[in-house]
Amino acid sequence: MDVYAATLAETSTWPGTIFLLGSMAVATVLIIAVLATMHEFRKTRVLADNEAAMRQLVGRYEQLAENSLDAQQRVAADLSELRSRTNAIEQILRTVE
Repeated sequence: MDVYAATLAETSTWPGTIFLLGSMAVATVLIIAVLATMHEFRKTRVLADNEAAMRQLVGRYEQLAENSLDAQQRVAADLSELRSRTNAIEQILRTVE
């Protein structure tokens, strides 16, 4: 009970009260600073994760675009070959008539 009485005696004076309020204000500011820092760190980590996901998505899109271009070129080559064969067959049929 002596510790409580000593603490009560210290805070019952103006300097003790001012010291206690100042200590509480400093503690509050430190807690707010720590929370703000944690929030910014978490926000930065989420942005980094989003950028990594976006890079992966862009990579997949580029690969799909390359595959589509290759497929289009193959189809165009096949179509060109079919046209030439069709023209050859038409010429053969004209000569037969």
